[in-house]
Amino acid sequence: MAKNNGNSGDKTTTKRKAASGTSRMGKWVRSILLLFVVGLIVGGFAFWSAQNALVQPLALPVDGLRMDVETGSNLSRILARLESEGVVRSPRWVRLYARFKDQSSIHPGEYMIPAGSNAMDLVGRLNRGDVTRYRVTLVEGWTFKQALSQIRNSKKIRQTPAGDSIETAAKALGIEGNPEGRIFPDTYVYRSGASDLDLLRQAHDRMDRILAQEWEKRDENLPYKDAYEALIMASIVEKETGVPWERDEIAGVFVRRLGRGMRLQTDPTVIYGLGDNYDGNLRRADLRNATPYNTYVIGGMPPTPIALPGREAIHAALHPKDGNSLYFVAKGDGSHHFSSTLNEHNRAVREYQLKRRSDYRSSPANNTQSD
Repeated sequence: MAKNNGNSGDKTTTKRKAASGTSRMGKWVRSILLLFVVGLIVGGFAFWSAQNALVQPLALPVDGLRMDVETGSNLSRILARLESEGVVRSPRWVRLYARFKDQSSIHPGEYMIPAGSNAMDLVGRLNRGDVTRYRVTLVEGWTFKQALSQIRNSKKIRQTPAGDSIETAAKALGIEGNPEGRIFPDTYVYRSGASDLDLLRQAHDRMDRILAQEWEKRDENLPYKDAYEALIMASIVEKETGVPWERDEIAGVFVRRLGRGMRLQTDPTVIYGLGDNYDGNLRRADLRNATPYNTYVIGGMPPTPIALPGREAIHAALHPKDGNSLYFVAKGDGSHHFSSTLNEHNRAVREYQLKRRSDYRSSPANNTQSD
Protein backbone atom coordinates (compact mmCIF):
# COMPACT_ATOMS: atom_id res chain seq x y z
CA MET A 1 0.00 0.00 0.00
CA ALA A 2 1.31 3.38 -0.97
CA LYS A 3 1.89 5.97 1.65
CA ASN A 4 -0.14 9.22 1.59
CA ASN A 5 2.06 12.32 1.43
CA GLY A 6 0.50 15.18 3.38
CA ASN A 7 1.97 17.81 1.07
CA SER A 8 -0.29 16.84 -1.86
CA GLY A 9 -3.43 18.12 -0.07
CA ASP A 10 -1.79 21.38 0.74
CA LYS A 11 -0.76 21.87 -2.85
CA THR A 12 -4.25 21.19 -4.11
CA THR A 13 -5.71 23.70 -1.67
CA THR A 14 -3.14 26.29 -2.70
CA LYS A 15 -3.97 25.81 -6.37
CA ARG A 16 -7.65 26.20 -5.65
CA LYS A 17 -7.03 29.40 -3.69
CA ALA A 18 -4.85 30.76 -6.46
CA ALA A 19 -7.44 30.00 -9.07
CA SER A 20 -10.12 31.59 -6.92
CA GLY A 21 -7.98 34.72 -6.38
CA THR A 22 -7.26 34.96 -10.07
CA SER A 23 -10.97 34.66 -10.80
CA ARG A 24 -11.81 37.40 -8.29
CA MET A 25 -9.11 39.68 -9.68
CA GLY A 26 -10.40 39.09 -13.18
CA LYS A 27 -13.90 40.05 -12.12
CA TRP A 28 -12.53 43.17 -10.39
CA VAL A 29 -10.57 44.16 -13.48
CA ARG A 30 -13.59 43.57 -15.69
CA SER A 31 -15.71 45.66 -13.33
CA ILE A 32 -13.16 48.47 -13.44
CA LEU A 33 -13.05 48.29 -17.20
CA LEU A 34 -16.82 48.29 -17.37
CA LEU A 35 -17.05 51.28 -15.07
CA PHE A 36 -14.38 53.02 -17.14
CA VAL A 37 -16.28 52.38 -20.34
CA VAL A 38 -19.53 53.51 -18.74
CA GLY A 39 -17.75 56.58 -17.40
CA LEU A 40 -16.43 57.39 -20.85
CA ILE A 41 -19.89 57.05 -22.30
CA VAL A 42 -21.50 59.12 -19.55
CA GLY A 43 -18.70 61.71 -19.65
CA GLY A 44 -18.91 61.90 -23.42
CA PHE A 45 -22.65 62.38 -23.27
CA ALA A 46 -22.26 65.01 -20.55
CA PHE A 47 -19.60 66.81 -22.59
CA TRP A 48 -21.80 66.71 -25.67
CA SER A 49 -24.79 67.89 -23.67
CA ALA A 50 -22.82 70.72 -22.04
CA GLN A 51 -21.34 71.77 -25.36
CA ASN A 52 -24.74 71.68 -26.98
CA ALA A 53 -26.19 73.81 -24.17
CA LEU A 54 -23.33 76.33 -23.90
CA VAL A 55 -21.52 76.59 -27.21
CA GLN A 56 -24.18 76.02 -29.83
CA PRO A 57 -26.00 79.20 -30.98
CA LEU A 58 -29.27 79.91 -29.22
CA ALA A 59 -32.52 79.52 -31.14
CA LEU A 60 -32.92 83.25 -31.81
CA PRO A 61 -34.82 85.18 -34.49
CA VAL A 62 -32.70 86.41 -37.40
CA ASP A 63 -32.93 89.96 -36.08
CA GLY A 64 -32.06 88.93 -32.52
CA LEU A 65 -34.11 88.82 -29.35
CA ARG A 66 -35.16 91.85 -27.32
CA MET A 67 -35.91 90.92 -23.72
CA ASP A 68 -36.75 92.78 -20.53
CA VAL A 69 -35.25 91.77 -17.20
CA GLU A 70 -37.27 93.14 -14.32
CA THR A 71 -35.79 94.30 -11.05
CA GLY A 72 -35.68 91.37 -8.61
CA SER A 73 -35.48 88.72 -11.31
CA ASN A 74 -32.73 86.05 -11.26
CA LEU A 75 -30.85 83.91 -13.73
CA SER A 76 -32.83 80.72 -13.02
CA ARG A 77 -36.12 82.48 -13.71
CA ILE A 78 -34.84 83.99 -16.95
CA LEU A 79 -33.43 80.67 -18.17
CA ALA A 80 -36.70 78.90 -17.36
CA ARG A 81 -38.59 81.48 -19.39
CA LEU A 82 -36.19 81.21 -22.31
CA GLU A 83 -36.38 77.41 -22.18
CA SER A 84 -40.17 77.55 -22.39
CA GLU A 85 -39.80 79.79 -25.45
CA GLY A 86 -37.42 77.30 -27.06
CA VAL A 87 -34.43 79.65 -26.92
CA VAL A 88 -32.24 77.90 -24.32
CA ARG A 89 -31.41 74.19 -24.19
CA SER A 90 -30.54 72.44 -20.89
CA PRO A 91 -30.68 75.47 -18.56
CA ARG A 92 -29.09 73.31 -15.82
CA TRP A 93 -25.78 73.36 -17.69
CA VAL A 94 -26.08 77.11 -18.17
CA ARG A 95 -26.65 77.63 -14.45
CA LEU A 96 -23.63 75.42 -13.63
CA TYR A 97 -21.51 77.40 -16.08
CA ALA A 98 -22.63 80.72 -14.59
CA ARG A 99 -21.86 79.48 -11.07
CA PHE A 100 -18.43 78.20 -12.14
CA LYS A 101 -17.62 81.55 -13.80
CA ASP A 102 -19.09 83.51 -10.86
CA GLN A 103 -21.55 85.20 -13.24
CA SER A 104 -24.85 84.24 -11.63
CA SER A 105 -25.74 87.81 -10.64
CA ILE A 106 -27.61 89.83 -13.28
CA HIS A 107 -28.71 93.42 -13.90
CA PRO A 108 -32.24 94.57 -14.73
CA GLY A 109 -33.00 96.36 -17.97
CA GLU A 110 -33.70 95.79 -21.64
CA TYR A 111 -31.32 93.53 -23.53
CA MET A 112 -30.77 92.90 -27.20
CA ILE A 113 -29.37 89.41 -27.78
CA PRO A 114 -28.07 89.28 -31.37
CA ALA A 115 -28.55 86.26 -33.61
CA GLY A 116 -25.63 83.82 -33.35
CA SER A 117 -25.16 84.34 -29.60
CA ASN A 118 -24.74 81.27 -27.41
CA ALA A 119 -25.61 80.68 -23.75
CA MET A 120 -22.19 81.86 -22.58
CA ASP A 121 -22.70 85.14 -24.43
CA LEU A 122 -26.13 85.47 -22.82
CA VAL A 123 -24.78 84.89 -19.30
CA GLY A 124 -21.99 87.40 -19.88
CA ARG A 125 -24.36 90.11 -21.11
CA LEU A 126 -26.72 89.66 -18.18
CA ASN A 127 -23.86 89.66 -15.69
CA ARG A 128 -22.19 92.78 -17.13
CA GLY A 129 -25.46 94.62 -17.54
CA ASP A 130 -25.02 95.19 -21.29
CA VAL A 131 -28.49 96.68 -21.54
CA THR A 132 -29.85 98.56 -24.52
CA ARG A 133 -29.26 102.27 -24.10
CA TYR A 134 -31.27 105.12 -25.55
CA ARG A 135 -30.41 108.75 -26.14
CA VAL A 136 -32.33 111.98 -25.83
CA THR A 137 -30.93 115.33 -26.93
CA LEU A 138 -31.92 118.65 -25.38
CA VAL A 139 -30.95 121.48 -27.72
CA GLU A 140 -29.33 124.78 -26.73
CA GLY A 141 -31.89 127.57 -26.91
CA TRP A 142 -34.88 125.35 -26.23
CA THR A 143 -37.26 126.30 -23.45
CA PHE A 144 -37.81 124.11 -20.40
CA LYS A 145 -41.23 123.27 -21.81
CA GLN A 146 -39.72 121.99 -25.06
CA ALA A 147 -37.11 119.95 -23.20
CA LEU A 148 -39.71 118.41 -20.91
CA SER A 149 -41.82 117.40 -23.91
CA GLN A 150 -38.78 115.90 -25.62
CA ILE A 151 -37.95 113.81 -22.56
CA ARG A 152 -41.50 112.62 -21.96
CA ASN A 153 -41.94 111.55 -25.57
CA SER A 154 -38.63 109.69 -25.86
CA LYS A 155 -38.49 105.92 -26.32
CA LYS A 156 -38.84 103.70 -23.27
CA ILE A 157 -39.22 106.65 -20.89
CA ARG A 158 -41.47 106.02 -17.92
CA GLN A 159 -43.71 109.03 -17.42
CA THR A 160 -44.38 110.14 -13.84
CA PRO A 161 -46.69 112.74 -12.30
CA ALA A 162 -43.61 114.91 -11.75
CA GLY A 163 -43.41 115.50 -15.49
CA ASP A 164 -47.07 116.38 -15.99
CA SER A 165 -46.34 120.11 -16.07
CA ILE A 166 -43.60 122.69 -15.68
CA GLU A 167 -44.83 123.40 -12.16
CA THR A 168 -44.81 119.76 -10.99
CA ALA A 169 -41.37 119.26 -12.56
CA ALA A 170 -39.99 122.32 -10.76
CA LYS A 171 -41.37 121.11 -7.45
CA ALA A 172 -39.88 117.63 -7.95
CA LEU A 173 -36.49 119.20 -8.70
CA GLY A 174 -36.68 121.41 -5.63
CA ILE A 175 -36.82 124.61 -7.70
CA GLU A 176 -38.93 127.50 -6.47
CA GLY A 177 -40.80 129.33 -9.22
CA ASN A 178 -40.00 129.13 -12.91
CA PRO A 179 -37.42 126.41 -13.69
CA GLU A 180 -36.52 127.95 -17.06
CA GLY A 181 -32.83 127.54 -17.91
CA ARG A 182 -32.14 125.28 -14.93
CA ILE A 183 -31.42 122.10 -16.91
CA PHE A 184 -28.41 121.63 -19.15
CA PRO A 185 -28.88 121.07 -22.90
CA ASP A 186 -26.94 117.97 -23.89
CA THR A 187 -27.37 114.38 -25.08
CA TYR A 188 -28.30 112.03 -22.26
CA VAL A 189 -28.02 108.24 -22.30
CA TYR A 190 -30.53 106.16 -20.36
CA ARG A 191 -31.87 102.63 -19.94
CA SER A 192 -35.33 101.38 -20.73
CA GLY A 193 -37.64 102.21 -17.84
CA ALA A 194 -35.82 105.36 -16.76
CA SER A 195 -38.32 108.01 -15.70
CA ASP A 196 -38.76 111.53 -16.98
CA LEU A 197 -37.77 112.72 -13.51
CA ASP A 198 -34.53 110.69 -13.66
CA LEU A 199 -33.43 112.59 -16.76
CA LEU A 200 -34.61 115.94 -15.46
CA ARG A 201 -32.57 115.45 -12.31
CA GLN A 202 -29.53 114.45 -14.33
CA ALA A 203 -29.84 117.54 -16.53
CA HIS A 204 -30.51 119.79 -13.53
CA ASP A 205 -27.48 118.49 -11.61
CA ARG A 206 -25.31 118.92 -14.68
CA MET A 207 -26.39 122.54 -15.10
CA ASP A 208 -25.66 123.25 -11.44
CA ARG A 209 -22.15 121.77 -11.77
CA ILE A 210 -21.27 123.57 -15.00
CA LEU A 211 -22.64 126.91 -13.82
CA ALA A 212 -20.66 126.61 -10.57
CA GLN A 213 -17.47 125.74 -12.45
CA GLU A 214 -17.83 128.67 -14.84
CA TRP A 215 -18.82 131.08 -12.08
CA GLU A 216 -15.61 130.29 -10.20
CA LYS A 217 -13.54 131.35 -13.24
CA ARG A 218 -15.55 134.50 -14.09
CA ASP A 219 -14.04 137.86 -15.04
CA GLU A 220 -13.98 140.65 -12.50
CA ASN A 221 -16.36 143.63 -12.41
CA LEU A 222 -19.34 141.86 -13.95
CA PRO A 223 -22.84 143.30 -13.38
CA TYR A 224 -24.25 140.10 -11.85
CA LYS A 225 -25.23 139.68 -8.21
CA ASP A 226 -24.92 135.91 -8.40
CA ALA A 227 -24.51 132.96 -10.75
CA TYR A 228 -28.24 132.89 -11.45
CA GLU A 229 -28.11 136.36 -13.02
CA ALA A 230 -25.21 135.15 -15.16
CA LEU A 231 -27.43 132.25 -16.23
CA ILE A 232 -30.13 134.73 -17.28
CA MET A 233 -27.61 136.61 -19.39
CA ALA A 234 -26.31 133.37 -20.89
CA SER A 235 -29.82 132.42 -21.98
CA ILE A 236 -30.21 135.75 -23.78
CA VAL A 237 -26.85 135.30 -25.49
CA GLU A 238 -27.88 131.79 -26.52
CA LYS A 239 -31.06 133.04 -28.16
CA GLU A 240 -29.46 136.03 -29.87
CA THR A 241 -26.90 134.24 -31.99
CA GLY A 242 -26.20 130.89 -33.57
CA VAL A 243 -22.67 131.94 -34.55
CA PRO A 244 -20.26 130.64 -31.90
CA TRP A 245 -17.62 133.34 -32.31
CA GLU A 246 -20.18 136.10 -31.68
CA ARG A 247 -21.28 134.94 -28.24
CA ASP A 248 -18.72 136.88 -26.21
CA GLU A 249 -19.27 140.00 -28.35
CA ILE A 250 -23.04 139.79 -27.86
CA ALA A 251 -22.42 139.42 -24.12
CA GLY A 252 -20.10 142.43 -24.22
CA VAL A 253 -22.82 144.59 -25.77
CA PHE A 254 -25.35 143.65 -23.08
CA VAL A 255 -22.87 144.06 -20.22
CA ARG A 256 -21.95 147.56 -21.43
CA ARG A 257 -25.62 148.49 -21.82
CA LEU A 258 -26.31 147.36 -18.25
CA GLY A 259 -23.31 149.34 -17.03
CA ARG A 260 -24.64 152.49 -18.67
CA GLY A 261 -28.20 152.01 -17.43
CA MET A 262 -29.49 151.32 -20.94
CA ARG A 263 -32.27 148.86 -21.57
CA LEU A 264 -31.23 145.59 -23.17
CA GLN A 265 -33.92 145.80 -25.86
CA THR A 266 -33.52 142.23 -27.04
CA ASP A 267 -36.31 140.59 -29.04
CA PRO A 268 -35.99 137.05 -27.62
CA THR A 269 -37.03 138.30 -24.18
CA VAL A 270 -40.15 139.88 -25.67
CA ILE A 271 -41.00 136.65 -27.48
CA TYR A 272 -40.55 134.61 -24.31
CA GLY A 273 -42.84 136.99 -22.43
CA LEU A 274 -45.56 136.54 -25.05
CA GLY A 275 -45.58 132.79 -24.42
CA ASP A 276 -48.19 130.93 -26.45
CA ASN A 277 -49.46 134.24 -27.84
CA TYR A 278 -46.40 134.54 -30.06
CA ASP A 279 -47.36 133.50 -33.60
CA GLY A 280 -43.94 133.79 -35.20
CA ASN A 281 -44.32 137.46 -36.12
CA LEU A 282 -43.01 140.08 -33.69
CA ARG A 283 -44.93 143.34 -34.04
CA ARG A 284 -44.25 146.88 -32.82
CA ALA A 285 -47.19 146.56 -30.45
CA ASP A 286 -45.47 143.54 -28.88
CA LEU A 287 -42.42 145.66 -28.11
CA ARG A 288 -44.67 147.94 -26.07
CA ASN A 289 -46.44 145.08 -24.26
CA ALA A 290 -45.36 145.44 -20.63
CA THR A 291 -44.56 141.87 -19.62
CA PRO A 292 -41.94 141.12 -16.94
CA TYR A 293 -39.71 139.87 -19.77
CA ASN A 294 -40.01 142.77 -22.20
CA THR A 295 -36.57 144.37 -22.05
CA TYR A 296 -37.80 147.22 -24.26
CA VAL A 297 -39.97 148.23 -21.29
CA ILE A 298 -38.19 147.01 -18.16
CA GLY A 299 -34.75 148.00 -16.96
CA GLY A 300 -32.07 145.43 -16.31
CA MET A 301 -32.56 141.76 -17.06
CA PRO A 302 -35.74 139.64 -17.05
CA PRO A 303 -36.58 137.77 -13.84
CA THR A 304 -35.54 134.33 -15.13
CA PRO A 305 -33.63 132.80 -18.01
CA ILE A 306 -35.55 132.60 -21.27
CA ALA A 307 -34.01 129.37 -22.61
CA LEU A 308 -31.52 126.59 -21.94
CA PRO A 309 -28.03 128.02 -22.44
CA GLY A 310 -25.10 125.80 -23.38
CA ARG A 311 -21.70 125.95 -21.76
CA GLU A 312 -20.30 128.27 -24.45
CA ALA A 313 -23.05 130.82 -23.82
CA ILE A 314 -22.47 130.62 -20.05
CA HIS A 315 -18.76 131.10 -20.61
CA ALA A 316 -19.42 134.11 -22.85
CA ALA A 317 -21.70 135.73 -20.27
CA LEU A 318 -18.92 135.42 -17.70
CA HIS A 319 -16.15 136.50 -20.10
CA PRO A 320 -17.72 139.24 -22.25
CA LYS A 321 -15.59 140.70 -25.00
CA ASP A 322 -14.12 144.15 -24.44
CA GLY A 323 -15.02 146.87 -26.91
CA ASN A 324 -17.21 149.89 -27.56
CA SER A 325 -20.17 148.38 -29.39
CA LEU A 326 -23.60 149.02 -27.86
CA TYR A 327 -25.84 147.84 -30.69
CA PHE A 328 -26.09 144.96 -33.14
CA VAL A 329 -28.40 143.98 -35.95
CA ALA A 330 -28.84 140.73 -37.84
CA LYS A 331 -27.20 140.76 -41.27
CA GLY A 332 -29.35 138.01 -42.72
CA ASP A 333 -26.68 135.29 -42.86
CA GLY A 334 -26.91 134.33 -39.20
CA SER A 335 -24.26 136.82 -38.09
CA HIS A 336 -24.61 140.42 -36.83
CA HIS A 337 -23.28 143.89 -37.53
CA PHE A 338 -22.03 145.60 -34.35
CA SER A 339 -22.14 149.37 -33.88
CA SER A 340 -20.76 151.77 -31.29
CA THR A 341 -23.14 154.64 -31.99
CA LEU A 342 -26.86 154.93 -32.62
CA ASN A 343 -26.29 156.62 -36.00
CA GLU A 344 -24.11 153.72 -37.17
CA HIS A 345 -26.67 151.27 -35.87
CA ASN A 346 -29.51 152.99 -37.72
CA ARG A 347 -27.53 152.83 -40.97
CA ALA A 348 -26.98 149.11 -40.40
CA VAL A 349 -30.70 148.62 -39.75
CA ARG A 350 -31.52 150.30 -43.05
CA GLU A 351 -28.98 148.17 -44.88
CA TYR A 352 -29.73 144.79 -43.37
CA GLN A 353 -33.31 144.99 -42.12
CA LEU A 354 -35.23 147.44 -44.27
CA LYS A 355 -33.65 146.08 -47.47
CA ARG A 356 -33.70 142.41 -46.63
CA ARG A 357 -31.98 140.07 -49.05
CA SER A 358 -34.04 137.32 -50.64
CA ASP A 359 -32.16 134.59 -48.77
CA TYR A 360 -32.38 136.37 -45.40
CA ARG A 361 -32.15 134.08 -42.40
CA SER A 362 -31.77 134.64 -38.68
CA SER A 363 -29.54 131.61 -38.11
CA PRO A 364 -26.37 130.55 -39.95
CA ALA A 365 -26.39 128.00 -42.74
CA ASN A 366 -25.64 124.44 -41.71
CA ASN A 367 -22.11 124.53 -43.04
CA THR A 368 -21.24 127.46 -40.78
CA GLN A 369 -22.66 126.05 -37.59
CA SER A 370 -20.35 124.69 -34.96
CA ASP A 371 -20.68 122.69 -31.80
